[in-house]
Amino acid sequence: MTNTTTSPALRVPPAAPAQAAAFFIARLTFQADVSDVHASLQSGDPGFALVDSRAAAAWEQGHVPGALHLPTADIPARAASMLDPAVPVIIYCWGPGCDGATRAALALAQLGYQVKEMIGGIEYWIREGFPTETATGTEQHAPDPLTAPIGSLTCAC
Repeated sequence: MTNTTTSPALRVPPAAPAQAAAFFIARLTFQADVSDVHASLQSGDPGFALVDSRAAAAWEQGHVPGALHLPTADIPARAASMLDPAVPVIIYCWGPGCDGATRAALALAQLGYQVKEMIGGIEYWIREGFPTETATGTEQHAPDPLTAPIGSLTCAC
């Protein structure tokens, strides 16, 4: 048995299994990763609307194919005309260093939508080698080996 009092990683001990399970279920309830979003979109029937909450200039720079563009500031005025309240929404912004998708998800939840945040945002979408759309067409870059498996569509995790 390890000494948890001397381990920097265990200065605060792990939660009890039931508490840990509740926490991780909650995270999965509120978030989806880019690989799962991509696989769902590829299925042809994802079961959700994908929304990009960034401003127009960012959208034009590149966005997930099939995403709807609904900037955070426009959610109160435009969500009802763009989104079916019966269809869950997955929303994204720039990436893990940006809480724009969190603010947008909050705005949608306050309007009564079921919503999840795509963790990693467009940054990790691109870093995992998934395509983006621009005014000039579709772009796709090689996966970043620090964030995605090379030669595989999924990490199988």
